[in-house]
Amino acid sequence: MAEMLCSKTCTPCRGGIPPLSSDAAETYRAQAPQWALRDEAKRIERTFRLQDFRAALALVQQIGELSESEGHHPDIHFGWGYVTVSLMTKKIRGLHENDFILAAKIDALAAAGNLAAAP
Repeated sequence: MAEMLCSKTCTPCRGGIPPLSSDAAETYRAQAPQWALRDEAKRIERTFRLQDFRAALALVQQIGELSESEGHHPDIHFGWGYVTVSLMTKKIRGLHENDFILAAKIDALAAAGNLAAAP
């Protein structure tokens, strides 16, 4: 994992492989430290705080475009002033390197937009 996650591209996951262990997930999380491990390290999640509904909607649109280009799609919940993104690889019912690649790229989007993470 020496290569930075942001420089990688998501690869198609066909299933049939085990999800990352919690130790391996924690190692990947070092490059996406604002994401929290959830559900016994089966998914990661981050909430972004924004100025208003329009800003939240704009971030959702950017994440959607990025997700389409990577071929890896998160669950997104949003409303006035917040966007919560949840990532897991559904075919393996757990975490894969792709989840952390997309998380790192979403972090880069957020940094470019000067967004604040929720506590």
